[in-house]
Amino acid sequence: MTWFDCERQLTPLALAAVLATASFPSAAQLPLLGSGSDPWDIDVLYDNHTAYRGKDATGHVVGLSKFRNTLTIESRKRLAGGWQFGSILRGTFDGVYRMNKGQYGDDAGGPIMLEDTSLGAMVPHGGGVLNYTTGTGLFGPNNKFGFDLASNPNDGLRVLGDRWHGYPHGDVAFGVPVRPCDKDSRGCKDFGGYGDLDQSELEMPEFNDRLDFIREAHIRRSFYLDNGNAIYVKVGKQQVVWGRTDLFRVLDVINPVDYSRNNIYDELEDIRIPMWIAQAEYRMGPSESMQDRNIQLVWNFDKFRPHNLGQCGQPNVILDAGCLFRGMANLWDNGGTVANFGAGGVISTDFGPHQVGIRNVDRPDWSLSNTQFGAKFEGVTQGGISFSLNALTFRSQLPSLRAMRTGAVNPFTGDPQSTANTHLIAFDVVYPRVNLIGGSMDFELESLGAAVRLEGALTKGEEFANTARDRLYSENKVWRSVIGIDRPTFIPWINPRRTTLISAQLFWQHIFDHEYYKKGDYVAPSGARNTLGPVGMPDWEDNFIGTLLIKGFLMNDRLSPELVIARDFRSRTHAIAPKVDWSVTDKLKLTIGANFKGGSNRRNRFDDCRSCNPYAPFTGSVADMGYSMGMASAEPLGRFRAGPIGTALYEDEVYFQMRYKF
Repeated sequence: MTWFDCERQLTPLALAAVLATASFPSAAQLPLLGSGSDPWDIDVLYDNHTAYRGKDATGHVVGLSKFRNTLTIESRKRLAGGWQFGSILRGTFDGVYRMNKGQYGDDAGGPIMLEDTSLGAMVPHGGGVLNYTTGTGLFGPNNKFGFDLASNPNDGLRVLGDRWHGYPHGDVAFGVPVRPCDKDSRGCKDFGGYGDLDQSELEMPEFNDRLDFIREAHIRRSFYLDNGNAIYVKVGKQQVVWGRTDLFRVLDVINPVDYSRNNIYDELEDIRIPMWIAQAEYRMGPSESMQDRNIQLVWNFDKFRPHNLGQCGQPNVILDAGCLFRGMANLWDNGGTVANFGAGGVISTDFGPHQVGIRNVDRPDWSLSNTQFGAKFEGVTQGGISFSLNALTFRSQLPSLRAMRTGAVNPFTGDPQSTANTHLIAFDVVYPRVNLIGGSMDFELESLGAAVRLEGALTKGEEFANTARDRLYSENKVWRSVIGIDRPTFIPWINPRRTTLISAQLFWQHIFDHEYYKKGDYVAPSGARNTLGPVGMPDWEDNFIGTLLIKGFLMNDRLSPELVIARDFRSRTHAIAPKVDWSVTDKLKLTIGANFKGGSNRRNRFDDCRSCNPYAPFTGSVADMGYSMGMASAEPLGRFRAGPIGTALYEDEVYFQMRYKF
């Protein structure tokens, strides 16, 4: 089958394209809603985004990483009674899963080898030194792990994390299925809109049971009161934007984000996931001390939706988290081989089903208590300072892994344990309730000719990985803030007659009651001084990320070169993203760009919890510890220290984008 044959089978997108470009009647022919005579206002846009990726951490060239074709239909209409209707419909087809199926499609992955430090050699998946057969001889007749290679064969796999950190010596590792779920269902679990998608759902992600092809569908109206104030109402599927800063989400957390579309490199407007929301604004106008005042109430009454972090096997899996989740779900369902795990972290171990991994995903069902509610007061002072005060209660859009409780029984031998009541390397995924208060401020610094943007928020209820706790997580308050400075500046060698925009931002995250114990420190809960290395929370107590944007305007603003630099100061990694936009005509826009990463992942090894499990001598070294001794790997927690830039360190790309407005 040729690529053109594949394209002919894409009937939903092809039909939409034909309807949009050929079959739509003119605006005058469309039916008019209500009693007004205003016609429909319709825009149709086509976008092609093609990207090519270089070598990953394994040293192999990835090749084509995106061939995304997007059709967007925007419509507006005045209705009867002063109401207005707006909608955005979007359909996408990404051909990369067929055009580069050896990396992302039906032929992705293959057989893998895993390390066994005790042998100083590599063993195949399914060939762990500690397993049912040899285990019986080593540790007695009750050591029946029960792994069956037939249920989890050595094919269609990659080693967890190999794309972003390779396979360092002595680390824990296991295989992860990477083919679409209709080709290989191992580890496929619904984490909230991703994790169990077949190839057609990966290719055309908007066509799902949540009707994501409806980007917007809302009605809105302003009601004017006798005192001069007004009430503005907007109801429907929409994005509600609270933030005043770019890239970083501090207050802008009402809508979840689809990071599988292009990691963090698409505009938030394009990757926010629209939700069914009702918002009302009471616009009070000026007062003696204020130029303007406004109170907004927001009710997100849609069924809960987390961020889409990407399914393992997609080109964009932020933090490589989707691969960790799929690999651990596969271990729980089918068992598998874990490198350098048993007998104190040196022997490859074949675990059976329901012993390690992810057991359940608790996705909140719809109920009134699971909806999200927010309030915001906005004002502009007489001195021209714009500000807001915000409050929101919502479900965390990021998952939390809680070590599951199984009772005081060793699952490998069936023997009772003296004190342990937690199975420390098996997890349930939850999305906890979070409360947020914060605010923002904009003002001008006339002496510098710059605009300043400030934004900050304090949250309560977020959960973080924490290997110093018996269930491997802790609940912590978090402060996040951003300061941004925008300054139009004349740079003669770029354009002597037009200012160049220079914009800088600094993001700060602080975790309260942060726990991090270095080697030899006291470790909760026993206070023993026998740790091998740092344990606690892999997330940095204070993390700083800075960005710099330089954007020029040439040829009467039709040619716009741009450079974005982002630096993660704690992980010591950076991204450099140059691009050039060329508006060929009012309808055709071409973009050529790239993003390159640099730095090192050497600082991102962290406690891997091989020594968390209390069931000696099969896994841990000390019986009934209830906490970790601190054996370290890049997996599974190093990703939280590396951050979104560090885990994409080997995802350098060049790309071409074409946008046409019909």
